Amino acid sequence: MSLAIHPNFQISKNHKWRTCLAIIPSNRIYKTKTQTSMPCFTSLQPPSTSPLRIKTRDHVTRVAAAASAAEVLDDSTSEFEKRPKGWFWFRKWDSEDVASICWFVGIHVLAAFAPFVLDSGAIRVAVGLGLLSGFGVTLGYHRLLCHRSFKVPKWLEYFFAYCGAHAFQRDPMFYVNTHLAHHKYTDTDRDPVAPIRGFWYSNLGWFCNNDYVASKCGEPKGGEYSKVSELKSQWFYRFLHDTYFWHPAALAALLYLRGGFSYLVWAMGMRAVVVHHLASLASSVSHKWGERPWDCPDTSTNNWWVALLTLGEGWHNNHHAFQRSARHGFEWWQLDLTWELIRFLQFVGLATDVKLVSEADKRRFSLKWAQSKQKKNETVKKEQGNPREVSV
Repeated sequence: MSLAIHPNFQISKNHKWRTCLAIIPSNRIYKTKTQTSMPCFTSLQPPSTSPLRIKTRDHVTRVAAAASAAEVLDDSTSEFEKRPKGWFWFRKWDSEDVASICWFVGIHVLAAFAPFVLDSGAIRVAVGLGLLSGFGVTLGYHRLLCHRSFKVPKWLEYFFAYCGAHAFQRDPMFYVNTHLAHHKYTDTDRDPVAPIRGFWYSNLGWFCNNDYVASKCGEPKGGEYSKVSELKSQWFYRFLHDTYFWHPAALAALLYLRGGFSYLVWAMGMRAVVVHHLASLASSVSHKWGERPWDCPDTSTNNWWVALLTLGEGWHNNHHAFQRSARHGFEWWQLDLTWELIRFLQFVGLATDVKLVSEADKRRFSLKWAQSKQKKNETVKKEQGNPREVSV
């Protein structure tokens, strides 16, 4: 096997350098970005003890060359892994981070009272609001705003976006900006919601860490939202961003005035906890367990029980293969309730320009990745017989 080279390894073209051989063992598995016909191809390189050709000056010993290369390989450790234990709590918190963690604590505390204040009316309201906020995320935030899989009148777009704002997935500008970075850097160190950071962080942590998420999106600080200029140009999304935390507060007040503490517990606390954690399953569980009918360059999977709980978002491998498709459940047995709602809106004339995947699209995708795999295998075989030359 050949040794994987870190993408940041500096290559020198100075003709005065000559080649010597150093044996550099690697006991680390890491991910490298490989350019292919599809964006963001990620390959896992196995451990290797193969020789690595290193260009070095006459007065630099082989031992020094090996040490330099080993240092570069050590840089492959993810930035997240290098952070000290407890860094999430002992860091600089901005006002939005504090507000987010306070709201998350609040809704979980309210949900804990649910078994003690059973109320059929409150439960019915919770189910109704849960469906609205759930479709607000899956249809409004995700398939409409993130991927523009279809078009609806602006008033209906704003309605679904507002419903999604009550799912505690943050405001539309934050969500869409982060999600686009997730697709661009899936399962790499730059993925702001990557499950490699742990289940807790994928479900809650990234909602309470503005600056860290911004850095993964390639922005100097939180609030830049460089990937959503279209949303930033609309007054509604700017207003929703600036006043985001007041909207669940207003809903909580209305629920308490309508039905008292039981309505607050069920329709606010329990409903928000369930919707938020279910909406986050696609970013965590569907990158760990499930089937992979499409050979995407990431760890996305199709998970049937996640799809049932998330209104169709669990067909995540389908989605990563064809990101702009309004339909995630491609087979007749792959239940996708969000798609069924989009199809109904299309039937009544409210949804137009609905993007779907054709059989020709599927064949092209399979052929493209088959060719990519073949090229990769040929490259690996060449590297095994001809180690790459790298300068230090």
